[in-house]
Amino acid sequence: MSSQDDARWMRLAVELAWLCPPSDSAYSVGAVIVAADGTELSRGFSRESNPVMHAEESALAKLAPGAPGDPRLPGATIYSTLEPCSQRKSRLRSCTELIIASGIRRVVIAWREPALFVADCQGYELLEQAGLEVTELPAFSEQAAAPNRHLKFLSSERSRGVCRHARIIRPSYRIATLCHFSHFLVILALFCTTGR
Repeated sequence: MSSQDDARWMRLAVELAWLCPPSDSAYSVGAVIVAADGTELSRGFSRESNPVMHAEESALAKLAPGAPGDPRLPGATIYSTLEPCSQRKSRLRSCTELIIASGIRRVVIAWREPALFVADCQGYELLEQAGLEVTELPAFSEQAAAPNRHLKFLSSERSRGVCRHARIIRPSYRIATLCHFSHFLVILALFCTTGR
């Protein structure tokens, strides 16, 4: 896929995120699965069919329910407006695990998951560790965050600044493991207040 193709499909994913029923306890996310030849295989959005459905989960479920091993998936790309979840309370497997199990080899995201519901989402890192190609499109981060402005954390200007600066530091969990976590938070707070 070219950068123009990536932009085209991410724009569609953002449009899908706007279809999500708003929730105070979950993000509004859109996802599109595209075959290697550039044809759309599936799409989904958060809470599309039930209150705990994630976008990536919805798109994957539409492909071949109950029939794993779709031969088109190893060459496919999944576009998601948010980093796939790395842990869930409502399901046995996270979206990261579902993507890895599907055979998809490329994931494109618009922004990393802020620490609103999960302290340190590691979807990006886990996908890379599993050998998948992961691409972040920061030019789409604000568009992808827009359907989530109803969330209190994201509606605060200061919080948006923290998210923006935290993204620069990420992968943050690696830094946090090198020092005491409270020291990491102090460093992050100082970093954000200096505007660097």
